[in-house]
Amino acid sequence: MSGRRDPVVAERVEEYWGWAAVALFLLVTVDLLTTLYAAAVVGAGAEANPLTRWALSRPLPVIVGINLGAVVLAALVFRGLMETYRATPPRLRPYYGLLIEAWLGLLVAAGLAVFANNLAVVVLGESLL
Repeated sequence: MSGRRDPVVAERVEEYWGWAAVALFLLVTVDLLTTLYAAAVVGAGAEANPLTRWALSRPLPVIVGINLGAVVLAALVFRGLMETYRATPPRLRPYYGLLIEAWLGLLVAAGLAVFANNLAVVVLGESLL
């Protein structure tokens, strides 16, 4: 059965989209809000990422636009990834699925780590790194 019509594949793809949304929420929304707050507490110069440090020196719509662009780009790339998952031969699909799950898990973990680091900057005044 084709991956496009297989209900198990459709359910798995929906689950992957859910985890991708969690990762994007952490890596974009939560990071943006906590970074803005941390920059207000310790200053934009304390930001380790040079692109983010540059964006923090611009008007708010610029940094929001950059983040929205990142979300759109990530969603398009992930859509392509899901198409390759659907097109993967059924005997290989479980292994490909494990790779996708590991990657999504790493993204969620990275989002939580970024949140913890930004929170440490706000509360402790210094980075965990």
